[in-house]
Amino acid sequence: MAQPPNTGKNHVGVLVGGGPAPGINGVISAITLEARTRARRVIGISDGFQWLMKGETGHVKELEHDDVSRIHFHGGSILNTSRANPTKKAEDLKRVVASLDMLGIGYLATIGGDDTMFAASQVAKQAAGRIRVCHVPKTIDNDLPLPGEIPTFGFETARQLGSDLVQNLMEDSRTTGRWYFVVVMGRSAGHLALGIGKATGATLSLIPEEFPGPVKISTVCDILEGAILKRKALWSRSDGVAVIAEGLLEQILPEELSGIEGVSITHDAYGHLRLAEVDLAYILKTLVERRFSSRGSPVAVVHKNIGYELRSAPPIAFDCEYVRTLGYGAIEWLLSSDPVVRKLTGSLVALINGKLEYLDFASLLNPATGKTTVRRVDIDAPSYKIAREYMIRLEKEDFADEEKVRILAQAASSEKHFCSPDEFRNRYQYLTTDLKGAS
Repeated sequence: MAQPPNTGKNHVGVLVGGGPAPGINGVISAITLEARTRARRVIGISDGFQWLMKGETGHVKELEHDDVSRIHFHGGSILNTSRANPTKKAEDLKRVVASLDMLGIGYLATIGGDDTMFAASQVAKQAAGRIRVCHVPKTIDNDLPLPGEIPTFGFETARQLGSDLVQNLMEDSRTTGRWYFVVVMGRSAGHLALGIGKATGATLSLIPEEFPGPVKISTVCDILEGAILKRKALWSRSDGVAVIAEGLLEQILPEELSGIEGVSITHDAYGHLRLAEVDLAYILKTLVERRFSSRGSPVAVVHKNIGYELRSAPPIAFDCEYVRTLGYGAIEWLLSSDPVVRKLTGSLVALINGKLEYLDFASLLNPATGKTTVRRVDIDAPSYKIAREYMIRLEKEDFADEEKVRILAQAASSEKHFCSPDEFRNRYQYLTTDLKGAS
């Protein structure tokens, strides 16, 4: 792509980092159209920070009206994206700022999740006021620390499409009389898995926030096994769908994962475990099926992963509208002449109670780690408690009723193995208490 001439640091740059999310193109479109309305040239930077941190300024394109006027209907990113991390090495960060200077970019809009936001904050810090940086928060994980219940863009589209897929699996499960273990994308938080599970009325959902510390794979299997037994005992049903957040992998002890045949542990440029390369759904299916086979009462479990199908989907109307507001807000902040606004050289744009607000990068970083704070599901909030009420899982009241324990133990028995009520209680009751003991 041709390099635009440097005619002073008046250009607006825009780049995308991290994984795709529905609505990215809408942000690019809104930023471009508004900036050009204000007589600014817009420079689209390809592949996130990948080329800038190498000092290469040729992977850019000036964006004009016809390039962006209808892209908001489409998934993906016309600028592509990458997980290149300019904060690992000081020289990479310096090259990013130097490259932006060479391109005449005095205003930078970054679109991404928590890692890209952290990189954006460090670019603003390194530029020391020469380049204003505004971050537009996107992630289907919904884990950026926006105030209240404000979602990150892309989340609602991902939840809608994920719910459609799980609804189909629920019908297949009912028709064929088997279980599905569906692992849903979400690196550190269970928002998407819980949102899909609650919306569809899946049999149960499992999210990492339930566990206050490291968790054993055996504990996760016990929860799933208990749900299968309870559904069989009390409803005479051999089908069900468990929606499981892939973020559970980050809480499973590394030595447990590395001890599983065929599992290799790798990390991305930001140091995160590459979750998609560890097939948690298959691991859980295999382990749970073995348990039932060993007692002589086999169950059929199908494993399914949902994630990549959601990231580049066309955005639903909610996200189309939402991202246009965020894109406009980014330009409004970047080009503001208000001296109070200009005191900040970097911020995150958010829509809070119907108003555009700008959050200082510093307020979004964890003071202990210096990294972006992760928004996790609040399991004490009504939203989670209501979701839990509709799940089929072993609960405290199950063990308070001796007759129910007897029925559950009977479901766990077979010609090959007899399970007494006491054995059932000793085996599963710990799941209804503080799971710190499971770590």
